[in-house]
Amino acid sequence: MKLWHLCSLVMIAAAQLTPSAPAAPTTVLTSRVIDWNSMETTATRNGQRRMIFDAPTDTLDKLHLHITTLNPGENTGPLHRHPQEEMVIIKEGTIEVNIDGRKQTVGPGSVIYFSVNENENMTNVGKTPATYHVIQWFTPRTPKP
Repeated sequence: MKLWHLCSLVMIAAAQLTPSAPAAPTTVLTSRVIDWNSMETTATRNGQRRMIFDAPTDTLDKLHLHITTLNPGENTGPLHRHPQEEMVIIKEGTIEVNIDGRKQTVGPGSVIYFSVNENENMTNVGKTPATYHVIQWFTPRTPKP
């Protein structure tokens, strides 16, 4: 076998064994101020949503924050589960929280914590829109989809 042919075969084999380049890393969330008046609002079937951030941090796989406004009588859907922990802070309105069939009504300033895989949903039981902040954090221990 000629030397140039052998070199070509070695280069082809090496290229096949070399792992592909890793995906570009997602930008790490940095310190910031996000003014309420500058947040982009998206209409939903049951109110509106403001997506604030959804990115890794220096210590978390991902930190997620969105703000939802539920119209009166609307809910977050049927009871459902999340693999991550979640905290909800009520800004305005009246929310009925359902955690695995245990219901409690809360208002502005209230904080709700949903543990991993908790069966939950929320309903606006008031006569005005209810707005709340949803914070979710993902760690190396959070199950991957």
